[in-house]
Formats: sequence, C-alpha cells, structure tokens
Amino acid sequence: MTQPRSEKMLPAPIEMRELSESECLDLLRAELVGRIVFTEKAMPAIRPVNYVLDGRDVIIRTRGDSWARRVADTVVAFEVDHIDNETHTGWSVVLLGTATIVTDIDTLVRVTDFRHRPWAPGHRDRYLRVQTGQLTGRRLSFVPA
Repeated sequence: MTQPRSEKMLPAPIEMRELSESECLDLLRAELVGRIVFTEKAMPAIRPVNYVLDGRDVIIRTRGDSWARRVADTVVAFEVDHIDNETHTGWSVVLLGTATIVTDIDTLVRVTDFRHRPWAPGHRDRYLRVQTGQLTGRRLSFVPA
C-alpha cells in the first residue's frame, strides 16, 4: 500500500526565494509554452501559447483574426512555470507588460524560426509582442545542507 502524496516525507526542507531578472530571462528562454492573461468581455482570460523570447520581450505567433488583435495596446500578463508535484519544488516567472502587434520586418525575420512554429493548427501570420514592464519570479527548492 502506498502513502498518499500529502503523507510522503520530503527529503529536505524547502525554501522559496525571489529570482533575479537574469534568472527569469534564462528560464523564459529555456521554455516553449506559457500562458498569456488578458481581459476579454470584462473577464479574465488565459490562453496557453508557444512563444519565443526576443531580448526581454515575449513574441507569440497567432492568427490574424484571433484574440491577439483585441489585446493589442493593452496591459497583459505572461506566465511560465515548471512544478514537480512529487517534491513540491519548482519555479514560476510572471511578466507584466503591454501587448503590441509586431510589424517591423527585421523583428519578424528574427523571430520566425523553427523553434517558433505554432503548435495549434491553421495559418498563423500575426505576431504579438509582450513588452516587458515588470518581470518577477520565484523558486521553491530544497534548502542546501
């Protein structure tokens, strides 16, 4: 008989610490999928999206007639995390900033690469930039012995 997860003994105490901006950017750079949070019809809305980091900003590729057009020039949040349910460790990065439609040709060429192919089906020719205003992160990890 196995113990319920909540009764398992964790191997060491856990601490939470704030991440530096550099650590946040490294974690954003390493992942492929995050969640954009915006307002839709006066209610919070969350969409999982694949993305690429361009400097300090997040670029999301989407359809031209999608929610991305409606959130252009508004403040949004973008969140990425990795959580280990067994050890209760992990990290979370939250970016707050203004969403804008990317129209600059140099930027479009730079961010259109293999890694940024859309996962969702259909033609996706619109690029949305989330310009970083505030960047925060936290990590839950084992306390070093």
